[in-house]
Amino acid sequence: MSLMNTIRENAQNADKCIVLPEGTEERTLKAADFILKEKIARIILIGNKSEIDKKIIEYGLQFISQARIIDPVENPDKEQYAAMLFEIRKSKGLTYEEALKLVEDPLYLATLLIKAGEADGEVAGAMNATGNVLRPAFQVIKTLPGISVVSGAFLMIFKDNPYVPGNILVFADCAVHPDPTASELAEIAVSTALTAKSIAGIEPRVAMLSFSTKGSAKHALCDKVIEATRIAREKAPWLEIDGELQADAAIVESVGMHKAPGSPIAGKANVLVFPSLETGNIAYKLVQRLAGAEAIGPVLQGMAAPINDLSRGCSVSDIVNLVAITANQAAGMNKK
Repeated sequence: MSLMNTIRENAQNADKCIVLPEGTEERTLKAADFILKEKIARIILIGNKSEIDKKIIEYGLQFISQARIIDPVENPDKEQYAAMLFEIRKSKGLTYEEALKLVEDPLYLATLLIKAGEADGEVAGAMNATGNVLRPAFQVIKTLPGISVVSGAFLMIFKDNPYVPGNILVFADCAVHPDPTASELAEIAVSTALTAKSIAGIEPRVAMLSFSTKGSAKHALCDKVIEATRIAREKAPWLEIDGELQADAAIVESVGMHKAPGSPIAGKANVLVFPSLETGNIAYKLVQRLAGAEAIGPVLQGMAAPINDLSRGCSVSDIVNLVAITANQAAGMNKK
């Protein structure tokens, strides 16, 4: 069974509720119909009710009747959510009148549904820019306790690669934070380990990557990775992690034994944490194109509830897969 099929099956067993704030968008509606048919997740759609009803008929959708549809403008609970948003943001100067208007924005309403416990996660971005998706999430959902930075992980799926046990590696950060501090890099490492466990189903063995292995080079960039490794161990004593390691020392057993003898991670890593967004983004694209790996993501991590952002060029299948991933994240957070 492929990893994506496993993720979908796990989502079916998790029975999570995912809110889709772009409820009038064609791909979103078709994805929701398939998700409900396959029981991958329970769905809340946000959008103009009459427009959604019209499109259900137009697209011949058969299972959308199982979804909860909320019209943000005609929502009978609008004042309740406005009061909630006002309480969250009044210290930042938000007035109740402004909150009453903001809850008509589907992206804000989606986060408030999660905050209220009515949904477990959100998937958006088919018709909204990343900044628009994440802004309400930062304001309402915020980050996990002990985590200050959101990052993006990719699940890299290989075909019988001798350097990849189980044919799965998890890369981060490849999508969000350009130049993390040592403390932020440690948070990214912990978040990525949780992503690897909850979505890929693997026991994370985290390598903190650098151009140096165990002091083979001296530079401030290496020092940052060494310090990040130390902080990550303090934050998550349960975590199998080591650094600084060069990429070959992290994934090639013979090289790891030579360059980092005694390391519990060298040559065995399945989670690779890159020192910057630049290196992570370049690496995943090279591996995807030159090694023929399938790249699933980015999976946003570090939020107190799973919020995931689509590409505006996404397919129906992309939305289905990201909803399944988001449900897995939610289930993993509950276990943690």
